[in-house]
Amino acid sequence: MAEIKDPENTILIELKDGTVAIELLADVAPGHAERMKELARSGAYDNVAFHRVINDFMAQTGDVQNGNMEKDYNPRGAGTGGSDLPNLKAEFSKIPHDRGTLGAARSQSPDSANSQFFINFKDNHFLNGQYTVYGRVIQGMEHVDAIAKGEPPANPDRMISVKVASDA
Repeated sequence: MAEIKDPENTILIELKDGTVAIELLADVAPGHAERMKELARSGAYDNVAFHRVINDFMAQTGDVQNGNMEKDYNPRGAGTGGSDLPNLKAEFSKIPHDRGTLGAARSQSPDSANSQFFINFKDNHFLNGQYTVYGRVIQGMEHVDAIAKGEPPANPDRMISVKVASDA
């Protein structure tokens, strides 16, 4: 396991191949970091599918409204919902969308991020200043790279569990 400097601001995502550790950038995007911890602690992210995974771009997940109903899962329905919590204001920064960074997915409105997020497979600097960066993978990027691709994937991978490291 990578050294976790701040367990309260580190997320552990259990995938089929292993654990991904994400360092939240709470000093850069405090609202987004807090929301991720709140949803992780409530169990909302557990068993949620990666509904949009584009090779050489990113893996998107976090549709807590439509993505975690195992037997009723409709892959075409995922990706349209968020949580019951209010949308977040954009927290743009100078941090680039590099490989392994976590970005807030949103609709056309910059202030529409809620629960969905994506992990960049490569440097995607064309997203800089348009999507909030609020974390970075510090361990397990090889597990992110192995997520089933597709829009949606035929057999989507899921986040088995999502926890805040200080609670694990």
